[in-house]
Amino acid sequence: MASVTTRYVPGTTYQTSIETAEVTLTGDEPAASGGDGAGPSPYEFLLSALGHCTVLTMILYARRKEWQIDSVSVRGTFERIITGDPVNGRTRTERITQEISLDGPLSDEQRARILEIAHKCPVHRTLVNGLEIVTLEMSDDVVVLSE
Repeated sequence: MASVTTRYVPGTTYQTSIETAEVTLTGDEPAASGGDGAGPSPYEFLLSALGHCTVLTMILYARRKEWQIDSVSVRGTFERIITGDPVNGRTRTERITQEISLDGPLSDEQRARILEIAHKCPVHRTLVNGLEIVTLEMSDDVVVLSE
């Protein structure tokens, strides 16, 4: 089980302190959105989690197959697409695009297989298979479930 604690940083507009078991990170909004730009935005953290998991999944698979990968990078983008019109209804689609760059002496078949494996990273599976989010209020040792 993974766990992080996120707290608002008093005296700032949107900064948060994000504590994991081993490191503390700063989250924020870009200056253009009213933040200080002191750290990644929530969607940048989401993209980095997916990109990190995707890179590791491809590397671990290639190592297990003893295929040489000299470098691999993933550039993730998030976009919200609204189609239709106000009269007939609108449809909102949220899309993450991952642009993967693989360097190394790989055959076309090996490259294709590694790109296929990229979709099998645990974070990708969590995002596409549906996710239940439970919100609990913690107050004076009392847990309140919010639906």
